[in-house]
Amino acid sequence: MNLFARLAAIVICLSALSPAFAEEAPLATKEGDFVVRDFKFRSGENLQQLRLHYTTLGEPKRDAQGHVTNAVLILHGTGGSGQQFIRPQFSGVLFVPGGLLDPARYFIILPDGIGHGKSSKPSDGLHARFPHYDYDDMVAAQHALLAQGLMVDHLRLIIGTSMGCMHAFVWGETYPNFADALMPLACLPVQIAGRNRTWRKMLMDAIRTDPAWKGGEYKEQPREGLRTAADLLLIAGSAPLLMQKAEATRDAADKYTVETIDKNLSTLDANDLLYQVDASRNYDPSPGLEKIQASLTWINSADDFINPPELGIAEREAGRLAHGRFVLIPIGENTHGHGSHTWAALWATYLRELLEESERHGGP
Repeated sequence: MNLFARLAAIVICLSALSPAFAEEAPLATKEGDFVVRDFKFRSGENLQQLRLHYTTLGEPKRDAQGHVTNAVLILHGTGGSGQQFIRPQFSGVLFVPGGLLDPARYFIILPDGIGHGKSSKPSDGLHARFPHYDYDDMVAAQHALLAQGLMVDHLRLIIGTSMGCMHAFVWGETYPNFADALMPLACLPVQIAGRNRTWRKMLMDAIRTDPAWKGGEYKEQPREGLRTAADLLLIAGSAPLLMQKAEATRDAADKYTVETIDKNLSTLDANDLLYQVDASRNYDPSPGLEKIQASLTWINSADDFINPPELGIAEREAGRLAHGRFVLIPIGENTHGHGSHTWAALWATYLRELLEESERHGGP
């Protein structure tokens, strides 16, 4: 689960856990690292060695020409990692025998984006001297991992959640023939502006203006800046209906807030978080949406603080997609705000339809 959702999940998951996913034995996963030599970033900076960590399930199947025909790429959100998709609300719906993404049928690739998980990141040692990556850099690195590291030159499907949702749009424009189908979950394909940009800038400013940050060369975490950041992330990932039920009194809400913030402060690194949020600064696929050729089903939830439906942006932009549609999931007892993207039971029916449709239009 990504950082926004993780900060709001402790009480919500306990109060709203759904029986919709299966209880299965631990998944047979494999982990690896691929190193890209002399990776050049759009900022002009470079790393002599960019480490890209990944998790896989299943095995690649190749046709007579050696091309992989069953690869699925699943992209995490800000602060997350590929491991978040092993959680039961995702894997227990999709990665089960006979499931839509059964590893017996598909080769599933779960990368850690630049700056996340076990991939190269500022906290490895470069701190604020780490290259200032953006979403285009992250997608270029994902492409290098597939094409050079895993020898995958085509994808059956890309699923992206939150930041990964935005990456899916970038993938569709940058590599229009690479994937048969795209499922972006919980984002908008426009420049980050308005309230979405405002809370992100507040978060970054809180870290940068904390005297303990010391330009990124801190010996101890800038705790006050991080506390403000954690507060903002909790609100951004909140699910109003579920939280009202789970924290039905003032004291319950106060207790939840204190426990959640304290727990997550123990895991946050200021430079890593600052870079993760700042990576969205150049994102804006809106000028090139017509370039996307893959079958696309784009899904948001109506209780998403980060992508509120009243903006009307999704309905406006969806009409520009050659083979795409937009679905808005209404608020309900099982929606999880922005984090609805990881609760696969909410949108599995649409994934089934997308796989069937893209297969009719030329998928393997």
